[in-house]
Amino acid sequence: MSCIFCDILDGKRDGYLIYEDESHIAFLDKYPVDVGHSLLIPKKHHEKITDMEISNVGKIFSVVPKVAKAILDATGADAFTLSQNNGKSAKQIIPHVHIHIIPRYAVKGAIWTKREIADDSELLELSKKIKTILT
Repeated sequence: MSCIFCDILDGKRDGYLIYEDESHIAFLDKYPVDVGHSLLIPKKHHEKITDMEISNVGKIFSVVPKVAKAILDATGADAFTLSQNNGKSAKQIIPHVHIHIIPRYAVKGAIWTKREIADDSELLELSKKIKTILT
């Protein structure tokens, strides 16, 4: 079975990359809950977080504050939500560990069910802005 996130890592699919280190990448979600919604993933494929070594779970979560702060700075969001689903019953759509970093805006409120397909030029512009803040 092909993994969309592994395809992004391998350059077979486009991804609006905002962060990369030796073990992780973060990119904008193509179907965002809100502007700036991003995914942080390990480069090594694991379907569920329980499949990972404990030390690697800690490492991926240690990256969250840096990436989240850059997203907040770039988008002007007031807050953010973290989400990490494991298995189909938990609504994990892509079987590769990923952490959702979802910016929240006081003027909009927190909406969970709204998902829109983002425009490629909008994603490209925002990914560059966040990436610049992170470097």
